[in-house]
Amino acid sequence: MPSVHANAAQYFVDRHITEGRGDKLAYVEAETGRALSFSQMARGAGQVAGALLQAGFRPEERAAVLVLDQIEFPQIFWGALKCGVVPVPLNTLLATPVYDVILRDSRAAILFVSAPLWDVVAPAVADNPYIRQVVVIGDAPEGMTTFDGFIKDAPTVKTAAVSKDEVAFWLYSSGSTGQPKGVAHVHSALQATADTYGAQVLGIREDDVVLSAAKFFFAYGLGNEMTFPLSVGATSVLFTGRPTPTGMLDTITSHQPTIFCGVPTLFAAMVAQMDETGPPKSRMRICISAGEALPEDVSKRWEKHTGVGILDGVGSTEMLHIFLSNRAGDIVHGTSGVAVPGYELRLVDEKGEEVGTGEIGELLVNGASAANCYWNQRDKSRATFEGVWTRTGDKYERRADGRLIYCGRTDDMFKVSGIWLSPFEVESALVDHPRVLEAAVVAHRDADGLEKPKAYIVVQSGEVDQPLKDELKAQVKNKIGLWKYPRWIEGVTELPKTATGKIQRFKLREEA
Repeated sequence: MPSVHANAAQYFVDRHITEGRGDKLAYVEAETGRALSFSQMARGAGQVAGALLQAGFRPEERAAVLVLDQIEFPQIFWGALKCGVVPVPLNTLLATPVYDVILRDSRAAILFVSAPLWDVVAPAVADNPYIRQVVVIGDAPEGMTTFDGFIKDAPTVKTAAVSKDEVAFWLYSSGSTGQPKGVAHVHSALQATADTYGAQVLGIREDDVVLSAAKFFFAYGLGNEMTFPLSVGATSVLFTGRPTPTGMLDTITSHQPTIFCGVPTLFAAMVAQMDETGPPKSRMRICISAGEALPEDVSKRWEKHTGVGILDGVGSTEMLHIFLSNRAGDIVHGTSGVAVPGYELRLVDEKGEEVGTGEIGELLVNGASAANCYWNQRDKSRATFEGVWTRTGDKYERRADGRLIYCGRTDDMFKVSGIWLSPFEVESALVDHPRVLEAAVVAHRDADGLEKPKAYIVVQSGEVDQPLKDELKAQVKNKIGLWKYPRWIEGVTELPKTATGKIQRFKLREEA
């Protein structure tokens, strides 16, 4: 039955007013100092909801949200949920043709856009048949509606009654294996992640201050900056710009977060900088990583510098946040840990049979935060969502102690001499070298047409010359096995990645 209490906005926004947190700081922008209290967020969300209804937008219509990590974002997101409109946060780093595809695919009726992003999306809006209104946050081009103008004089509406199984919002997958897909999530999914990972692994508290390098549009970032802090009334520091190592370390110093949420690529770069400048003064009590598996060497070096361990975890857009993780006081470097309480995991082979200890299988997960479906992609929905189980597309190996070791994406795995090879295992061995910042390994056919590993590496300095290549090949042989070493090594200035930091190995396979 529909209920106000089933609407996620009631739990994450309205509840804080009745519980007396109205004057507490909910969000602060690191670069500008603009801030939002819980009462201001609730009032702003109510105004957005009223403005949407007043402008004629109806429940279940989509609102595209191309907004930077700034205080307007939570007001728009929760305001849409309050009146039943479905917000669709969009990656802020895409190109015009991709926005065109997503806006048409989602059939968004309204677009909220940060002023600095307007020029990129404008050509996609020009001949879009679905968008009826554009709202610009910041300095809008002449004649366009500003965010302040949109909500001015709008009635503040109450939270709408919905079913807990009603679609609340969409996220578009990061595109690490191809074109982004619209992933539909229901209202109850948000609290499901808060009650499991947020409460039982992260252990977030009301007095915490959270800084996330991952952005709102990313499922991982949405949980870090929205779901978990708002589940307990904690404060979030928003970093609007690109999360560079310098920017993150400076923000840690200036805003003193107790929880820092990063991704492996950023942690590696921050560690490299701390090797030169030393760690920042901080009061961090916990750090988390997701997006891709965290290399063991990076994890150990971070802990040595900061005294704080990183909880490496695994999540997905389809499951909304982390469901497999290390835990505070129980970190085993180089592993992805064990199932988060509330989730069940299976490792299966190509026939769907459970694999044994020491064997590699695809990871399947069962939990209440699973997505409803992929929008307008029935075949992919049926292939991914099998009853209560969701296929992750990730390959793992189960150790004797029950911990899982990441082996790579199903599409990235390949056989060498008839044996499955994990690109991630080779990449981890490569980045153990002090000169290697990043590495990606893909299959490449030799003169006989047989697949062998080829590595693309980013180094800190100097040339990727033959002596370094020979040194790296020998290092891989010594660390993980004679047959696993990359037969070819190519130096590059950067690796192709999604905006969320995942390496797009399919692009490297196309080049190889």
